[in-house]
Order: sequence, then C-alpha cells, then structure tokens
Amino acid sequence: MLNGLIAKKIEMSQVFKEDGSLVPVTVLEVGPCVVTQIKNENKENYSSLQLGFGNRKPKNLKKSLYGHFKNIRSKPAILKEFPVSQIEEDLKVGKEFQISDIFTVGNKVQVMGVSKGKGFAGVVKRHGFHGGPKTHGQSDRHRAPGSIGGRTDPGRVYKGKKMGGHMGDERITVKGLEVIAIDEKNNQMKIKGAVPGYRGSILTIIKVN
Repeated sequence: MLNGLIAKKIEMSQVFKEDGSLVPVTVLEVGPCVVTQIKNENKENYSSLQLGFGNRKPKNLKKSLYGHFKNIRSKPAILKEFPVSQIEEDLKVGKEFQISDIFTVGNKVQVMGVSKGKGFAGVVKRHGFHGGPKTHGQSDRHRAPGSIGGRTDPGRVYKGKKMGGHMGDERITVKGLEVIAIDEKNNQMKIKGAVPGYRGSILTIIKVN
C-alpha cells in the first residue's frame, strides 16, 4: 500500500512537550495528493502510483497533459511516482489521499528534497578544510586547499579530489525524523528537526514504520 505523500516546506518552528522540553520542528503542507496514474505488473512490469500535488494554472497546461488529466477534476502542478507492493482493487484514478490516510503522530519518516544552492564555494566552506598556516609569511594561504596532486607521478589531479566548486542544490535524504503533530484541517504536519530545501520547496515524505 501507499506509504508516502508529496509535501511543501512552509517554515521552521518549535514545540514544547508536556515535560517542558523544547523541540525544533519543520512545518510542512502535506497533500492532499490525487492519484493521476496507476501502474501494474501486467503492463509496466512493476507496481506504483503516480500522485499529483498542488494546482496548475490552465495557461501552463500542455496539450500532452490534457489527456493525462481527463479523469481528474484538479490539474496538479507536481507529479511524483511512489512504488507500492500491492494495488487495491477499488483504487481508481482521481482518488485523493489525505495526510491522515498515511501518517500518524509518532511515525518515523524520511524526507527527500533538493538542498539550497550556495553557488561557488571554496574548500573551507564546502569541505570543512582548516586552511594553511597563518604565520611565517603565509599571508595568502589562509583558505587555500594545499597540494592537489604530485608532479611527475601521478602527473594529474585524481578524480573526486575535494576542491572548490558548486555547493548545494543536491538531492538529499534525511532519515530518522519523527512526526510530532498533525493538523488535518490545514493539511499540515510538524516533523522534528530540519529538512532540505528552502521555504516553498517540494519534498517527498516516506513513512518508515
């Protein structure tokens, strides 16, 4: 059965528990997600559900999607596929999944998303290098990477060498997060800890247990 939904990051906040401890949380808008396509073993050789999230403006709807959404009242803006072990017989395209259909308070989840892009960064910020010596005339080596390879042998820089470059904007999976609270009325969920991405970024939440 389905064990995940599409969500949007709203903000970070904090929650006080009954014992008075403070818990940092991330507030997410989870669902509702509509089934836009059902894939099964007979046709695609695997079972999965394609879910849609949000609303797409009519002017942004391509002709190729008109037929895809012909049995759906809303026109979702985000489409993601979720593998399932078994597809229920009564499941049809157009069915909506709410946050309470999948998650409950106390569930362990993993969140997948794209991290914030930081642009070009040096080795100190990107990889945590401590830099070169700051004495004995080394005035220009404070944030330098140091040696990046030999001369005659190997005569090149090894692939994968930690150097300056584009930082962030990568697909990140954060595991072991806990559902602290669920607001069914507003389709919101509070998860303990931080998740990748900026405010308004799209995330995928998978229930682990």
